[in-house]
Amino acid sequence: MYAEKLKQFENVENLGGKAWQHAVNCDLLEQTKFQDCSMHCFHFQQLFELLFKHLLETRTKYGAYPHTHKLEKLLLQVIEQAGLNVDYEKYSSHLVALTMCAEAYRYNFLLNCETYKETVKHIDPLLNELAEFAKS
Repeated sequence: MYAEKLKQFENVENLGGKAWQHAVNCDLLEQTKFQDCSMHCFHFQQLFELLFKHLLETRTKYGAYPHTHKLEKLLLQVIEQAGLNVDYEKYSSHLVALTMCAEAYRYNFLLNCETYKETVKHIDPLLNELAEFAKS
């Protein structure tokens, strides 16, 4: 499902291609029965981070992106610098939650899958918008 949404980046040798690789990992992980969703969250967070950075690299005047992993800050930069037209307030708190979930994977904390899946439901539409924006 996620790899299909980012099909335009399949095996491309840039940050968009890396985002597609994380999308493939998310799809594979959805087919397994993990009790802890932190690995899926890590790949999902990386998918967004790399896609945001790809857009900043390809759609802004200087092609620069920050070293931050905070998705809400990256979204704000894509809106302000690359011209993405989305409602920041609609997604910002869910992106903060996703960033925090990914840190749970890095530090080996268990993640509540139901809460995580709710976050994913709220962020999924943003992925569609980002993929369309990247095409235009």
